[in-house]
Order: sequence, then structure tokens, then C-alpha cells
Amino acid sequence: MNNRQIVLITGTRKGIGRFLVEHFIRNGFIVEGCSREPIDFNFRDYFHHIVDVANEEQVKGMFLSIKNRHARLHIAINNAGIASMNHVLLTPNSTVSKIVQTNLNGTFLICRESAKLMQKKRWGRIINFSTIAVPLHLEGEAIYAASKSAVVTFTKILARELADFGITCNVVGPAPIETDLTRSIPPEKINNLINRLAIKKMGRYEDVANVIDFFSSPKSGAVTGQVIYLGGP
Repeated sequence: MNNRQIVLITGTRKGIGRFLVEHFIRNGFIVEGCSREPIDFNFRDYFHHIVDVANEEQVKGMFLSIKNRHARLHIAINNAGIASMNHVLLTPNSTVSKIVQTNLNGTFLICRESAKLMQKKRWGRIINFSTIAVPLHLEGEAIYAASKSAVVTFTKILARELADFGITCNVVGPAPIETDLTRSIPPEKINNLINRLAIKKMGRYEDVANVIDFFSSPKSGAVTGQVIYLGGP
């Protein structure tokens, strides 16, 4: 059997997710990825699934495919997420449901199914995504930040539940990075956010990958239930 490590990354169609696909392939991993829409790239050692992470049957189908192809999974990265910047008084309940379903329920499903594969080998790394909007309590992002705050709490408890299986669970919280999500936010709001950070500049994909590399390293077996926010909130 091939001894190369298998990593699953959600939300790989563009942005941070696509960057991480290329990052892990360059470092010798075999990458499984998913998005709700088709991708416009094709890499060797990359397998793509059309999956809504909030859809339990689709998620289970993806993991069955991963199990049949590799019989194992080493790293799971929950990058998929959605946001909506709006005042609470102007936020429809349908938006709340979509954000919570994707950001929290989707993370839960990927973590649960990943752990089922990982626990058989008694080794694994789960990395979930939060956001700098959580510690900064950003106005206009109440529901998005609340969903990502829930991810932090979930991950800390998950870390305890999975520790006996040799699986670590941690969280990275990026500062603003130029993605489709941040490009939809007015520049003055982005500037105000950056000015509240210790490091007053936009984040980079490489910053996120650096934290993920640390969390996913075989040397990080004693690091679990931790959160690293970028930018110095």
C-alpha cells in the first residue's frame, strides 16, 4: 500500500482551499477535496467530489469513496464556510440557517466521518476554521462569528473525545485575506478591522498554511484543543 499521507480539504474550488490543495500536493500528499460546484483545475494526486458539506448523505458518500480508494485518512481540514455581513435587524432567518448548516453542521459531519476512518489507525489530525471575527466581536458579523465560535467550542470538546484514538483537533482563525468573501466587504470596513489587529495588514494564504502545517505535523501529537488566531487580535 502507498505510504503517502492522505489529506481531505473541504471548499477547494477557490481561495484558501485551492491554495491548500496545491500546497499539500507540493509536499507529497495525496489530496481529496470537495466543493458544491465543479472545479476548473486538474492536478495529479488530487481527487474531487461535488459535495455540500451540510448534506449528510453526500458527505457519507464521499467518505465511502475515500475509504474504498485509500482505506485510511490522516488529515482533515474543514475550510468550507459561508458568511453574510449584515446587521442583525436586517438578517433573514434563512441566512442564519444556511450559515449554521454549512459552518457548524458541515464541520461536525466532516469531523465525525473523518474520525471514523482515523480511529482505525489510531492517528489523525483534524483542523477546523474559525475567524478573527470571533475574538474581535465584529459588528455586522454576529451570525457568522457565532457559528465560528461554536466551531471553536465543538473542536475543544472533540479534542477530548478523540484524544484516546491518537487524533488531535485544533482551530486556525485567519485574519482578513483577499478572497471572494472579503472582496464583498466595503474597503473601509476591512481597513477598520485591520486597524484593530496587532499586525495591521491583510493576511496571506501562506500564513494559514503555516499554522495548518504545525497542527498537522507528526511532531504535534501533544497539541490539541488549541486555537491560533492570526494577526494578533
